[in-house]
Amino acid sequence: MTNRKLIRPETSDFKKDGQARSVRRKQAPPEQTNAEEFYYLKQMAAKTPMVLVLVDGEELHGWIEWYDKASIKFHRHSEPNLLIYKHQIRCMFKEEELRRRGRRSG
Repeated sequence: MTNRKLIRPETSDFKKDGQARSVRRKQAPPEQTNAEEFYYLKQMAAKTPMVLVLVDGEELHGWIEWYDKASIKFHRHSEPNLLIYKHQIRCMFKEEELRRRGRRSG
């Protein structure tokens, strides 16, 4: 019998391959898409009449004057303006959608 020599690859080869694989991985999508920012800016610029439905069911009518990360300043027609925390808003939509719903059901 002959002596066989066990051939092992260098450990540095594995490290190089591991780094190459991590570069090829698909990147995760961005955390922030800026869709919220785009929507607010569009509605603010046009002073679009909006309806805000709060968590307690109250509906507010007016338009968005400005916003930040946690709150919205809501300008109302004949009532005082409000600073509303976003976590207190159940949903918001354009006032024209409310009128459209009224026509369909009536």
